[in-house]
Amino acid sequence: MSHSTGSRRKICVVVNSRANYGRIKTVLRSITEHPRLELQLVIGASALLWRFGNVSEVIARDGFSPVATVYSIVEGETPTTMAKSTGLAIMELATTFENIRPDVVLTVADRFETIATAIAGAYMNIPVAHTQGGEVTGSIDESVRHAVTKLAHIHFPATALAAENLVRMGEERATVHLTGCPSIDVLAALDLSLRADFFSGGKGVGATIDPSRRYVVVLQHPVTTEYGNGLKQIRETLSAVLRIGLQAIWLWPNVDAGSDDISKGLRQFREQHPSAPIHFYRNFSVEDYARLIYHASCLVGNSSSALREGSFLGVPAVNIGTRQAGRERDENVRDVGYEARDIERAVHFQIDHGRYRRSTRFGDGHAGKRIADLLATSTFQVQKRLSFGDHV
Repeated sequence: MSHSTGSRRKICVVVNSRANYGRIKTVLRSITEHPRLELQLVIGASALLWRFGNVSEVIARDGFSPVATVYSIVEGETPTTMAKSTGLAIMELATTFENIRPDVVLTVADRFETIATAIAGAYMNIPVAHTQGGEVTGSIDESVRHAVTKLAHIHFPATALAAENLVRMGEERATVHLTGCPSIDVLAALDLSLRADFFSGGKGVGATIDPSRRYVVVLQHPVTTEYGNGLKQIRETLSAVLRIGLQAIWLWPNVDAGSDDISKGLRQFREQHPSAPIHFYRNFSVEDYARLIYHASCLVGNSSSALREGSFLGVPAVNIGTRQAGRERDENVRDVGYEARDIERAVHFQIDHGRYRRSTRFGDGHAGKRIADLLATSTFQVQKRLSFGDHV
């Protein structure tokens, strides 16, 4: 199947969130620079919403122009609205794909918007490429990731174990390419020094942060399979961070079901503790986020960035709860439950320990180019079959 003009293959990449963009930025750049590829960027879901960082503005500053935007988020941040948002995204993306006629659709990781992209593409006989398949985690992301794998026609896993998991799931070995995670590319090529004015400029709300003093970075998302517990969970984390006493940079949660509870807890805390040494941000650019976490004394919460980018940078991390349960990790990560005292003890341990050795488990800094080259040269068969190969 090909709708290309000339010899350039049209690659549609759907960016739906700030994390989504961080995981795919270098691939966008590599596709743009490849002589045999044409980028069709589609921006949708929370990437278009101000309260989740308005990532579309960051994307524009980086020089990327979308061919389409897709509004698909149903407000409420409940399991019901999450399911409805997925359905709406399928409908809107189907129309978009019909209009732009891509040769390949590239979808990222394991979010509910990701499965909408894969479903629309697969039903329209458009080859689907998938990054970060084969990994194991908690929450609904675990189910979504593997469902997307079964819809995808070519796979770009981040780790060797993830690549083997894909083959064990019945994917043709020839379609599984160990590329590493594109988010590591940014770190490998970046000047990570922190400017003296890094925290100035009036962004976010809260205490003034002094970059010459130690700080922790906190990012805790809702766990959709524990919906209804988010407010209690975030209060425990807030209590722990307050007692630790260091400066804290706290990023707003994503749009998953339960986000409203997390946000409510953060707003209540701000009203009750106006002098707490915490500054709340909606978003950072990909590069500034890398600089931010590189200089942190500890990463706290349940974001995969603590396990992925954090391991490459050797930053101490405390992973809270079940959202990353089962995901590969390195020695920089210490796991705890949701109790404030356990979080506090773990953070103190990590701060006292200091930096860890750099790990290249999730990539070596060249994933974007590898993925672009594979998108340009691979052949695709839209009819899939289970393949058990040497596992029979």
